[in-house]
Amino acid sequence: MLDILALLRCLCPYLHATTVRQLSRIIVALLAMTGRVTMLGLARWTGKGGSYRTVQRFFCTVIPWATLLWVLFRQHCLDPTDTYLLAGDECVVTKAGKKTYGLDRFFSSLYGKPVPGLSFFALSLISLKERRSYPIRVEQMLRTEAEKAAAHSKARKRSSPPKHAAKKGKPGRPQGSKNGEKTHIVLSPELQRIQTMMQQQLSMINGVIPVSHTVLDGHFGNHPALHMVRGVGLHLISKLRHDAALYFPYEGPYAGRGPRRKYGSKLDYTHIPVKYLKRTTVEDHIQTNTYQAQMWHKEFLNPLNVVILVKINLKTQARAHVVLFSSDLELSDDKLTDYYSLRFQIEFNFRDAKQYWGLEDFMHVQPTAVTNAANLALFMVNVAHLLLQPFRKYHPQFGILDLKAYCRGHKYVAETLKLLPQKPEPIVIAQMFDHLAKLGSVHHAEPALNMS
Repeated sequence: MLDILALLRCLCPYLHATTVRQLSRIIVALLAMTGRVTMLGLARWTGKGGSYRTVQRFFCTVIPWATLLWVLFRQHCLDPTDTYLLAGDECVVTKAGKKTYGLDRFFSSLYGKPVPGLSFFALSLISLKERRSYPIRVEQMLRTEAEKAAAHSKARKRSSPPKHAAKKGKPGRPQGSKNGEKTHIVLSPELQRIQTMMQQQLSMINGVIPVSHTVLDGHFGNHPALHMVRGVGLHLISKLRHDAALYFPYEGPYAGRGPRRKYGSKLDYTHIPVKYLKRTTVEDHIQTNTYQAQMWHKEFLNPLNVVILVKINLKTQARAHVVLFSSDLELSDDKLTDYYSLRFQIEFNFRDAKQYWGLEDFMHVQPTAVTNAANLALFMVNVAHLLLQPFRKYHPQFGILDLKAYCRGHKYVAETLKLLPQKPEPIVIAQMFDHLAKLGSVHHAEPALNMS
């Protein structure tokens, strides 16, 4: 049995008692309500214990969300025997209007183009045992005016190419040019913001759990991003472009003069040497060949641990491949592939936050309210996981829709009992709870949930 107030008791040292009570009322409303998650909707579902002004005061309160997310995870979700990965990803929320704090145009993978909205970057801890992601830090990404001007200039150049193409100069490297310095890397403002987030989070974790790898998507498959992650003492796991120019280490003799050669033959993705093949599997007429090698990329300072997954359709002979890499040269191919596949768990966090907890619905425009709405949505992802655990002991498929149906039925029964002149027998009350909890649910489980 889970009590929401008991669940939030670990947060009391970091929040005022009034804020804890408001948060508990809002969580109850979020679990029971239907429709869009707005302040008016929350006020209607909080009942006697809340009002629109109460909800408004909560969203205008400065709350240390990073601390709350970490404390909740450490108190209720942490398994000392488990291994955790640090994952990060950006979530774009579409917004209309012109007054919302941080409103800009950001690229959305769902739409496949830049859209007006807000951008939030989230860090999460991914459990290898449970194979799920726990959000632990969420911050809004705010671009400076210089970044906006550079992005607009780049977009204009792409959309309107010059009418008269410039004359091509002499082929080859210009005379007198020198090799670029790879050791001196200037991080972009975006990478600087993310690195600061990672430093703050690792400082908060402070060795409570050992974290050694960071998993990021293909947007961070470049040398500056690798430098950013290595700067905080972690190894990066990410993805390179499918046509990345990779080179085998040079194994020939020394020429006798000048520096020793680093780059050997260039990798041909259609003819990868068999000695690098680690395994071959066939499933549903799709053959997957896994290759692993330490390889060089001319934009990276150090060699990379590269894993190439080549998929071949045995019926049509169509081929496709994915290039994963890590800065950890000792990481095996199966672990590297498995760790990168777990990165997608953070996408499920974003999906739940948008679909159930109001990340796409809020209409706040002030900085504090926008921050609270986004963090509350990701905070509810962890809370919902904790509330689902006792139900899933009886029904493993019990999901968020079932949890919301159960809480809604609990709410209706509790409000109905207040109107009765005389309380029914406990067995009758239990039957009422059981019957109404089934309405609107897909799966039904037995344990009761205390919503006080």
